[in-house]
Amino acid sequence: MEQMKERFAKLLLGEDMSGGGKGVSSALALSNAITNLAASVFGEQSRLEPMTAERKARWRKEIDWLLSVSDYIVEFVPSQQKSKDGTNMEIMVTRQRTDLHMNIPALRKLDAMLIDCLDNFKDQNEFSYVSKDAPDSEKGNTKRKDDKWWLPTPKVPPDGLSEMSRKFLQYQKDCVNQVLKAAMAINAQTLSEMEIPDNYIESLPKNGRASLGDSIYRSITVEFFDPDQFLSTLDLSSEHKILDLKNRIEASIVIWKRKMNQKDGKSAWGSAVSLEKRELFEERAETILLLLKQRFPGIPQSALDISKIQYNRDVGQAVLESYSRILESLAFTVMSRIEDVLYADYVTQNPSQAASKRNLLRDTASTPQCTTPPDKFSSPRDEPYSSETPNSMTLSDFMGWGLDQGDPEAAKKDLAGFSDEVLKDGLDLLKHPHMQKIANIVTNKKVSYLENLGGLRSPTARH
Repeated sequence: MEQMKERFAKLLLGEDMSGGGKGVSSALALSNAITNLAASVFGEQSRLEPMTAERKARWRKEIDWLLSVSDYIVEFVPSQQKSKDGTNMEIMVTRQRTDLHMNIPALRKLDAMLIDCLDNFKDQNEFSYVSKDAPDSEKGNTKRKDDKWWLPTPKVPPDGLSEMSRKFLQYQKDCVNQVLKAAMAINAQTLSEMEIPDNYIESLPKNGRASLGDSIYRSITVEFFDPDQFLSTLDLSSEHKILDLKNRIEASIVIWKRKMNQKDGKSAWGSAVSLEKRELFEERAETILLLLKQRFPGIPQSALDISKIQYNRDVGQAVLESYSRILESLAFTVMSRIEDVLYADYVTQNPSQAASKRNLLRDTASTPQCTTPPDKFSSPRDEPYSSETPNSMTLSDFMGWGLDQGDPEAAKKDLAGFSDEVLKDGLDLLKHPHMQKIANIVTNKKVSYLENLGGLRSPTARH
């Protein structure tokens, strides 16, 4: 009770403990509370191991407190009521707002799936971890040479993992990947529905050319445009350069969309470029942005995303955005830890490749579809795990972007690898008008919304 009082006192005070009324908005305070809770409970998640019972109980209890706010965000809907004389009357009743009613249960399901995935490693004994302070002789060929030097190094047997363990890890990776894609889709859609703050708009140049620069603008406005070719000509060698390009692209999209909706031709936002061309340029910029998010999922939030979160006043959207973001971040972290173990196994079997980049691992093995798990670390199964490794589903498949007019039968076929409950959640999500909106935006494009927000820190503190 005392913990609950403290949490909700901070929310009501807007994090201003002096009580002087200088705190942040309720939406941002709740968003920060969810973000900070996840950071304190999950932390770096440096190993593939179950959460302790204490951490798990704390997470369940405190996230329920914070999500309970969404139960009281309602909307009016028509309903039928029968009077005493038997006549039917239409009345207005309240129910949870549609976006929360659709997405909060789905996110809770993703949350449970991630924790279950970590629990699956409780009895594993084929790999262990070597501390970062251990001598290089103990780390062997798998010692870290990347920017995550502080993480422990996975150590596998001299002959590598057994085939069963390897397939189990691939299965877990594939399942976590589906959770990641679903969380990213919800997060991206929530961000897209947030209003663009006035101060962001005021900071924009008056045209897309000024935002992009002459070279990029000319490349986008050529008669024949190839987005892959365009990206291959740019220097994307550092996170800073990728983020700068993302910020420029997003700014130009906002500018062009505002101009397309501008009715007063004499205003400062007016331009001599035709509406058709501007629409074409905006579509090309959207394609580049999607490719960037797909190829570089680890890039931090853009200036537009940070601004939206900071100035958002919709508490429901703040809950959805922050909850989906921390699940996305946790899923990405768990996937990275699984890849660390698979990389250690790969290097053990191919010592000459020890200096190779880790993404070679993704090219040498395809992940199995997330169906029935090989119960490697609990009890033997009667049937051996299938040696077939069909292609894993893409985000387009999961969200129904590749379906014709939202065909539910096609959706069921594409979601065949999921359990009944997850299948139901997925199909409900496909029927939601907000998800259909995404489908319309990216019709016939096999690309995915990847909106990894780079960690668990609060939006304003991350950069």
